[in-house]
Amino acid sequence: MEGSESEAIFDSLNLNPQLFLNEILNRVDDLVDGAFQCFHQEAATLLKIEGTDRADELKKGVEYLQNMIYSALDRPLTMWEKYCLRHCFVVPQGFTLPANNESTGEVAMDVDATDDTELDLQLNSLREKLASVGKESAELNRELRMLERQSLLSNQLSRSLDEAVQLCEQYFDLDMFEELKKTASELRRKMENLRTKRVEQTDCIKMNKMLTSNGSLFGMNHGNGPENIILEELQQLMNDI
Repeated sequence: MEGSESEAIFDSLNLNPQLFLNEILNRVDDLVDGAFQCFHQEAATLLKIEGTDRADELKKGVEYLQNMIYSALDRPLTMWEKYCLRHCFVVPQGFTLPANNESTGEVAMDVDATDDTELDLQLNSLREKLASVGKESAELNRELRMLERQSLLSNQLSRSLDEAVQLCEQYFDLDMFEELKKTASELRRKMENLRTKRVEQTDCIKMNKMLTSNGSLFGMNHGNGPENIILEELQQLMNDI
């Protein structure tokens, strides 16, 4: 850019792109130096090596890391500086400055004459939009928290159902259920047989009472007769259950 038409135009406007780029590069250097200075202080404080021989070793190590960073930044920043000078700060072909200062003054007056009312309207519109976006954001945050709570409850319910299913799968056995059904059917059958025998026994006792007068057969029922048979069957039934 040096000695070019772009440089002459910038000079005529009291602008110097190179000084601008140098200022940016100096800011980068200041940021790196400040970062490593802070790093050095924090490391010395944490390691508690102030005033010891290890302090010099820490300083050398920090300087070594700083030089590595500078080496890594040097090439990209140099390329960036060249790119800016060759492309960003080059005026378009055919660009010409105003012929005299009067034209420049008229342009400046036109710019200064911009109505502030329009800017105020734009600012008010932006403020209203910002307030509307803030309200929408608050509503979305409330809905998000509500959905999070619902999701938490749903997850808890799902885990409870899974645990219940696992318990059912663990303790419920189809073969055992079929065996219970079979046992229940057998129990009903035996109960019916016992009831039938009990009725027959009762009828037989009544008949014997009517046919005998001395009650010998009735006494036999309280000994080793049919009553004991019924008790034995009941005990066998309970054992089966």
